[in-house]
Amino acid sequence: MRLSILPLLVCGWVALMGLFQPAQAVSLIRDADIEHSLDQLAAPILRAAGLNPNRVRILVVNESSLNAFVLGNDAIFIHSGLLQRLGSAAEVQAVIAHEAAHIANGHISRRLSNLRGSRNGAAFGIALALAVALASDNAQAAGGVAAGAAGAAQRQFFAHTRAEEAAADQSSIRFMLAAGVDPEAATRVLEIFRGQEALSQSRQDPYARTHPLTSDRIRTLRGLVAANPGRPTDASSADFWFARAQGKLSAWTQSPSWTLRRVRNDTTAIGTMRRAVAYHRQADANNAIRNMQALLQQYPNDAYWHELFGQILLESRQPGPAVQSYRNAVNLNGNEPLILGGYGRALLALNTADSNAQAVRTLERARALDGQSSAVLRDLGQAYARTGQPGLASLATAERYALQGRINDAIVHATRAADRLPRGSASWQRAQDVLSAAQ
Repeated sequence: MRLSILPLLVCGWVALMGLFQPAQAVSLIRDADIEHSLDQLAAPILRAAGLNPNRVRILVVNESSLNAFVLGNDAIFIHSGLLQRLGSAAEVQAVIAHEAAHIANGHISRRLSNLRGSRNGAAFGIALALAVALASDNAQAAGGVAAGAAGAAQRQFFAHTRAEEAAADQSSIRFMLAAGVDPEAATRVLEIFRGQEALSQSRQDPYARTHPLTSDRIRTLRGLVAANPGRPTDASSADFWFARAQGKLSAWTQSPSWTLRRVRNDTTAIGTMRRAVAYHRQADANNAIRNMQALLQQYPNDAYWHELFGQILLESRQPGPAVQSYRNAVNLNGNEPLILGGYGRALLALNTADSNAQAVRTLERARALDGQSSAVLRDLGQAYARTGQPGLASLATAERYALQGRINDAIVHATRAADRLPRGSASWQRAQDVLSAAQ
């Protein structure tokens, strides 16, 4: 599991949702297993909404408060605090259905379209900040751009309206019914926030401010559910993915002792996985490895648990076994960029001529599948340097700095790359692209 720091992100969604406060740093929790589990929960909802599940990502924000939001048409963000507070797969799907409704109903597209057409400097600053944030793992420079982009432009283009919330509520119930998910879960989610509007803004959870929770809205939603009783399909598969995502998230974010108290006698696969993570976080490598070996003996074809074993081995300074575990994961799912990124990192830790050359190929494929990971670009730059390709190493470094918003550093390394790469080549042109973007 990796944390990708996004100093701008709060400013971006605060602007989008009509909250007006300075930018502050938050982080995304990037974990292939958690994201895959959430994708399984989201897929039937997104299809019911007329959206392509392969195009809309479900991403977790490392934030203990309760919120969920959308910034554009290709991602739904859920706070880790909300994900851990929800009590069932259907409740997670209700949250996804509501946010998917904002996409399907064109709420976000209209706002962004209006914003792009504006000549207002503050609105343009927000648009630029959002673009940089969504394209990077660490948009430091964009935070400065966004910090001053507050005021009327935000209210004009990004504030949630009650009409939009009502429309999203209605659409979300329709999507849940079409997907065979119990719509009653939507009312249970709103009940979590009942009474929030009576609190001062500083004490409210963000969801209560970004999704107006009047009693009328809750009453209307209950009426919609009562008028459209659902016929839920078998939820056992959804319950498994929910328990898996929530269990792994809590194992990494709660204290190891908290986790071990709850799973010490849990013999299920998810309990074993959580125990392994807790022992690993306590630097008890023997117990962590023993639990992962037992898990993989039972589930030898699970790519995500092979990846977890690889991470535990790598962070326990066992690069050889880590490479083998990551290789098993890649053999089972070679199209997951987060798995490929971990494999490349393990190959670099092995640090032989062959492993460094293989790391280049692996990390290049990870970048091709997800070109917006600064961690992959960092490792790729190191792999190029070790294999005697300084021009490409400078290019990867320049692209990483560009993604992070470190424009001056990006210019330095892009200039260096352009001087070292064959003029007119594809890599030389990419260096020119970085320089053009910086200008």
